[in-house]
Amino acid sequence: MPETLTTGGARLAEAFRRAKAAGRGVLIPYICAGDPDAATTALVLDGLGPAGADAIELGIPYGDPLADGPTIAAAAKRALDAGTTVDDALALARGAHERGAPPILLFTYINPIVQYGLERFAAALVAAGACGAIVPDVPLEETGEIRAAFAPLGLALPLLVAPTTPPARAAAIARSSEGFVYVVSRLGVTSAGREPDFSAIAARVAALRPLGGAPIAVGFGISSAGHVRQACELADGAIVGSALVDAYAGTRGVEAAERAQAFLRGLAAGTRSSS
Repeated sequence: MPETLTTGGARLAEAFRRAKAAGRGVLIPYICAGDPDAATTALVLDGLGPAGADAIELGIPYGDPLADGPTIAAAAKRALDAGTTVDDALALARGAHERGAPPILLFTYINPIVQYGLERFAAALVAAGACGAIVPDVPLEETGEIRAAFAPLGLALPLLVAPTTPPARAAAIARSSEGFVYVVSRLGVTSAGREPDFSAIAARVAALRPLGGAPIAVGFGISSAGHVRQACELADGAIVGSALVDAYAGTRGVEAAERAQAFLRGLAAGTRSSS
C-alpha cells in the first residue's frame, strides 16, 4: 500500500493496531444493508461501534450469495425485496462513516461489481468513506484488476483462506491479502448453527503467522463470546455475521438496533484473553 494513504486501508490497519495495543482482539460484525429496510440498517450501524465493533462488514444484498448460509441469504432477500441497491448500501456506509462509525468494509460478490463498473465502484467506496471490500467469489489469480483499482485509492482487499486451501496456496493468499487475512473457520457456508473447528484454525494460524503479513481474523460460525475468545486467542480478531443478524431478525427500527447492540456487547467481552 502506498505510504501516502491516510484513509481506507490505513484506518483498518489502525483498528488492528489499537486493539493489539489494548491487549485484545478485533471484533468485526457483519450486517446486510437494507435488512429489513434502510432506516433500520442505519440505526443498527450506529449502535455497533458503541457495542464494541472495531470494524464493520456491510453486505451488499445479492440474489446468488455463494458463501452465505440461510440466515444471511434470507437477510439479503429481505433487503432486495425492500429495493436495496448497490448505491443504497454505499449511501448507508457513507452516512455511518460521517456519523463516526468504525472502519467499514463492503462485502459483495463480483457480479454486482462488474455490473456497477470496477473503477466506478472503487471511487464510490472512497466517496463513502469505506476501507475497501471483501469479494469472496474471486480467486487469488483473478484479483489483479480489483487490486489495481483499489491500491491507488488506499482501499483494502481482504482475501479468504478456506479449510481446504493447500498450504502453499494459503501462504500466497496471505501475502496478497490487504487489511487482514480472512481465515474461514470450517467447511461450508456462513451459519451460526455449526461449531468452528478451532483445532484446524490453530494449525492454520500457526502456519500463516510466520509470514508476517496482514493481521488474521477468523469468521464463519462465530456466534458466542466463547467463540470470540478462542478466535482472538489464536488470531488477531473475530468476525460474526449470522448470529448477529439472527439477533435482530424480525424486528425494525430502535428495537432492532437495541437487540443488535446488546448481542454484540456480549460478544465483545470475549475479545480479551481469559489468561
